[in-house]
This record gives sequence, structure tokens and C-alpha cells, in this order.
Amino acid sequence: MVSFSLLKNTFLFSFILIGSCGNSVSVQKEKPEVQKEQTEISYKENQLLTEIKTGAENYKAYLPLLKGKNIGIVTNQTGTIINNGNTGHVVDFLLEKKVALKKIYAPEHGFRGTADAGEHIKDGKDTKTGLPIISLYGNNKKPKAEQLAGIDIMLFDLQDVGARFYTYISTLHYVMEACAENNIQLIVLDRPNPNGSIVDGPVLEKEYTSFVGMHPTPVLHGMTIGEYGQMINGEKWLNNGIQCKLTIIPCLNYNRDMDYHLPVKPSPNLPNDQSISLYPSLCFFEGTNVSVGRGTNKQFQIYGSPFLPKKDFSFTPAPNEGAKDPMYNGKVCFGEDLTKVTKLKQLELKWLIEAYSKTEDKSKFFISFFTKLAGTKKLQEQIENGTSETDIRKSWEQGLNSFKQTRKKYLIYK
Repeated sequence: MVSFSLLKNTFLFSFILIGSCGNSVSVQKEKPEVQKEQTEISYKENQLLTEIKTGAENYKAYLPLLKGKNIGIVTNQTGTIINNGNTGHVVDFLLEKKVALKKIYAPEHGFRGTADAGEHIKDGKDTKTGLPIISLYGNNKKPKAEQLAGIDIMLFDLQDVGARFYTYISTLHYVMEACAENNIQLIVLDRPNPNGSIVDGPVLEKEYTSFVGMHPTPVLHGMTIGEYGQMINGEKWLNNGIQCKLTIIPCLNYNRDMDYHLPVKPSPNLPNDQSISLYPSLCFFEGTNVSVGRGTNKQFQIYGSPFLPKKDFSFTPAPNEGAKDPMYNGKVCFGEDLTKVTKLKQLELKWLIEAYSKTEDKSKFFISFFTKLAGTKKLQEQIENGTSETDIRKSWEQGLNSFKQTRKKYLIYK
């Protein structure tokens, strides 16, 4: 059982935070205080066994809100739910509970999560349920009014990984904006952030806003997707400062220092815990001429290119799920194997700096996409100028400290 004590506050917007008891409290507060009865944490062979429940599994809190309403849901393969010891999908669970689910809205990689990064996804129909699927990617990142017709409440259930350039939070932004414009309540079924204890990296500068970086946050923001949604609303980052009627269904028995092992891949090229830990650091290579292992079975756990010095470790990319035509397809890449690196506690720059220093033709190392990933031109300039990692980190401090103060207002978990 989890109890919530919430004090009044000074926000111009209101949201509803709902606990396992199913009671709702209207909150108008700068910093919501959530008090929970913590369950004991036990360990077996170093694996965390505490009964973390995701927002989807906190169903007593949200099912009553859905009665008599037509529902849409933004989700994909990460929308898993454990009910009575059985693992299933939130869409199937809602239908079993006789919820009037009308449409599925799918983010990048599609509803089943098998499409390549950046691949255009067509609208369609789910073969299992017959429900229409609307793609929220490509030219239709924001659901149109006609696509929301007949929907009373929108659910949002996606597993984020805590990096600014992972596009599920960009999808959240556009869904919030569309719901606000069409007077539709949005309910976020929260999920733990596997990188939730880290706040690090350069803060995005407004002029470098893109779909892989929409908000002035660092690369690692240290928030769950529910907390992040509250920040989007509270900071008025939606178009014209509008605000969404937002409800957060929190995770239970969770704090951000816990290890959280994702039950399914959040996207085709993040196959395991190691890749998710390394992803925020290695993703910078996507803006260079270095491969991050797409087209292998060690995506975001290795890096290399044909233009780095030959060494013992090498790999040769080939087409596979999530990489139909990988970078350097069929070419030998030399680099480094990071599969045994311990879980990261910060954003790492050492691999990026080393790869740049060892690339013979440095003029071809960076591509324009790097600036979008970094959210600033400064990082590329610092690396090109030979600035030390220590000094690069010092240049982030002011932005990080400011962000952390803003972030405090929206945190739900310890």
C-alpha cells in the first residue's frame, strides 16, 4: 500500500497524482511531496528483487478514470504489464478489462518496435486486436485533430531510457501539445528510468532544437517519463505556453537509485542493460564517422570504423533487425569492445575524444548531426581544439546546476 501526502503549491497548472489506493489529489504545488511506505529490498545473486510496480501495473489507480470513456493509447512493445503473475501487454490488459480502447498511436520504431531508427512507419491495423494504429513519426509526429476525433482520454505508456536524444520524450511533447489543443486528458503510466540516477552533459541551446533534442535539458536528465511530462507542462514548453490536463500514474516501490532491468528491448538497437547504460555516451558517435555496432549483436556496446588504427578488436556490420543497411555494411571496423565495462555513473567522453584523436583525417570525423545530438556547437569545438575532458565538464557546471534547480520541482521519487 502506498500513501501520498501532497501539499498545496503555486503552480499555474494542476495535475493529478494517483496512488495505489485509487484516490486522487488535485495538486497546485511547486514541488510535490510524495510519501510512500517503502518495501524491503532483498538481493539474490546481486539481482534486485524488490517488487517495483510500473504505472501500468498500478491499475487500481487509473482503471476507474477510464470507465465510460473512449480511450486512445500511445505505446509500443515496451507497454508490458504483470497481472496475477502473468506478463502481457497493456493493450490486451485494457481490452480484457472492457476498456473502450479505440486507437493505438505508435512512436519511432513502430507498435511492435522492430523498425530501423528513422524508418518511415505507415499507419495500419494491429493484427491481434484489430485496432487501428496511427504512426507518430516521420511527417506525423504530432497527432492531428482528426486522428484524435472521438477520443476522451489518451494514455501514454512508453519505456524511456533517460537520454535527451531518445525520441520517446519528443513524442510525449507532441502528444501533450495535441491533447492540450483538443481538450483531451492525458494519463501517463510511469515507468522507471534505467539511467535515473544520472544528471550530466551539456544543456541544449534553443537554436539547436530538433526532434532528437526539444528541451533545454542535459543529455542525461535523471527523470522518469512522468516527471519529465510534468516539467514540460510546468515550464510551459508546449506551443504558445499552453498546458495539458496531465495525470501521472506513478510507479510503486521505486526510487531512482535502484537498478531497473527492462523486461523487453526499448528499441531494436538497445538489446540489454549494458547497451542502455552506454547509449547516452556512445550515441554521440552517431554524429561522426564511427559505427556504434548497428548491424551486429553488440549494438551500443562497441564502436569502431575502417578509419581507426588496426587493433585486435574488430567487427563487420551486416543487415539485421533494426539495421537493414548499417553503416559500413560489409566493411571491417576497428575499435573497442565495451561489453565488460561496469555500469556508468556519468556521461563518458573518453571514447569520443580518443576516437577523434586517433582518426587520421579529422576533417571527416564529425558530421552535422553531431550538433543536434550535443545540443550545442561548443562540444565539437572543444574536442577539435584539444580541450581536456575535465575542462569540458567544467563548462557544463552552470547549466547543470540551473537545470537541477528546475528539475527539483517535478520529481516524484527520491
